Amino acid sequence: MTRVAVCLPTYNEFENVGLMLDAVLAVFDERDIDGRVLVIDDASPDGTADIVDDRARDEPRVGLLRRPHKEGLGRAYRDGFRHVLDGGAEVVVQMDCDFSHDPAAIPSLLAPLDDVDFVLGSRYVRGGGVVGWPLLRQAISKGGCLYARIVLGLPVHDLTGGFKAWRSSTLEYLLGRSIDARGYGFQIQMTYEAILAGYRVREVPIIFRERVRGESKMSVDVVREAAVMVPRLRLEARRR
Repeated sequence: MTRVAVCLPTYNEFENVGLMLDAVLAVFDERDIDGRVLVIDDASPDGTADIVDDRARDEPRVGLLRRPHKEGLGRAYRDGFRHVLDGGAEVVVQMDCDFSHDPAAIPSLLAPLDDVDFVLGSRYVRGGGVVGWPLLRQAISKGGCLYARIVLGLPVHDLTGGFKAWRSSTLEYLLGRSIDARGYGFQIQMTYEAILAGYRVREVPIIFRERVRGESKMSVDVVREAAVMVPRLRLEARRR
């Protein structure tokens, strides 16, 4: 049976993390998945890590990686990926902890990995969508994905989404690359580097829902980093 690890980066997710752990473990049980959950917490001042610690005492499938500072989504994921790969994970799922990504969709991300190297949960393919965002925010998100897709020359519709499943060999390669984005540009950079290296990708439709508890981590700086990074990635690829 394939060993699956779900990586959940957190910062001030006190209201969500316990419920999310319950939901992911329920999917493991219902689908007979040999799975583990790793929460990567960036020193949340609201006690997120303490909730996970308490749960891990009684549930061996739950783990916690405490990071000393808030350094951005990209670095949290890199540390989490390294941790679960060293622990023997054969497939790694990355997702948000705020229920914008539905844990019930995990099996649909795992299924195509028999034929491809990584899978993207996509809001912008047939059957996908977004619930709870105003039209302006949807337009900005779709426009950003289209911009990155055109500049980078990729066949992927949702380049900024963060609900993904990876074969361990694909992640091992990417962790050896200079993936330096800290914010949501990390999602673009990981997908771009994987496709450039010849890894096979498939998009599967997901419904993305706006969080109902806690505060969004999106900021102007995160958007700016991604926008500036896209042409840089293209230029670096041409120099290779």
